[in-house]
Amino acid sequence: MASATSGVERHIHGRDVRDGASGRVGLSCNAFRHSGGLERYAMDLVRGLSAEGVEPVVFARRFDHSLPEFRLVEPHRIAVNWLPGKLRDYYFSWNLRRARRVENVNVLIGCNRVDSSEIAICGGTHRGYLRASGRPLKAFDRAQIALEQRQYDQAQFVVAHSRLMRDELIELYGVADQKIRLLYPPVDTQRFTPVDQATRADLRRRFGFSDDEVVLLFPSSSHMRKGLPLIEAALHETSLPIVVAVAGRAPERTSSRIRFIGYTKNIEDWYRAADYSILASNYEPFGLVGVESALCGTPIILSSNVGCSEVLSGDASIVFLPGDLDGLRQALAQAVEMAASAHRIPPGRASIGYDPGVAPHVDALLDLVAQVRVRSR
Repeated sequence: MASATSGVERHIHGRDVRDGASGRVGLSCNAFRHSGGLERYAMDLVRGLSAEGVEPVVFARRFDHSLPEFRLVEPHRIAVNWLPGKLRDYYFSWNLRRARRVENVNVLIGCNRVDSSEIAICGGTHRGYLRASGRPLKAFDRAQIALEQRQYDQAQFVVAHSRLMRDELIELYGVADQKIRLLYPPVDTQRFTPVDQATRADLRRRFGFSDDEVVLLFPSSSHMRKGLPLIEAALHETSLPIVVAVAGRAPERTSSRIRFIGYTKNIEDWYRAADYSILASNYEPFGLVGVESALCGTPIILSSNVGCSEVLSGDASIVFLPGDLDGLRQALAQAVEMAASAHRIPPGRASIGYDPGVAPHVDALLDLVAQVRVRSR
């Protein structure tokens, strides 16, 4: 994204952020720990901000004090565990308005549903999820949507993590296009890297994959949304030598084709060992799995409604229509054929249509922080 703020202005505002002369940068998230995608995104932002000399005030329900990123922030816990679950988002948002004033935060980046952020991060919308899943609207959904609507209405900028999110913001929430900034989410490019064939072969042996198996890595904590039932249906009665390695939450059942590998901290090695990753989601605002996999040299099979499909080149992905069982079967057959090809070129950073590094993403966010400051003068 091209910056509308001069280098001098950025420098001035960066200095003000560091010395607290005109308020500080705040960051809100549900939990400052390894959990959901937006929580991991918040920690990526913290590392990037720290590299720029900025120590953000982080507001969260819970903190993992053992994380190295914890030492890079000024933590402020807003406890909500004493409340019924359906009231927690509202209480957090209400309490945050006062807490940020006390902490002298004048630019807040909201990575969860809060109605006082100047920069709102959109990594998914509740209306979009309900539409994609076909789930009926309930009272709790209306409350979540109302809070989301206030967040987008009151923010000066809304950061969309994909074109799909930008379109949902405009269509489902009436957000003006000029208020939206399309910034694809970052990935740790130092962690997700390819390995040579010898190392890959060693990883496959260590993980128990045989040479005649085509291994599909399925990282998921929400199997229904990410399409495991569709994948199981596509594998039913097939003779293709496919094994799906499920990372994350345990599936309801395993078999010779569906293997559970558990929660793993070294997911990058599983990407490297697999032949493909796979996502068959009915709703996937971006899907970092696709970018992480490509960076590790492994292509992905995914449905066209997965947000990251718009940034992956042909050598990095095999795409089928959402919910299309026959289309998925054809994609699996193509994957088996491609895996057997000695001439297949593994994907890499060049197959991703944006710079996935943390630094350029944080730089673009700091441009927005500077613009917020200019408007608030």
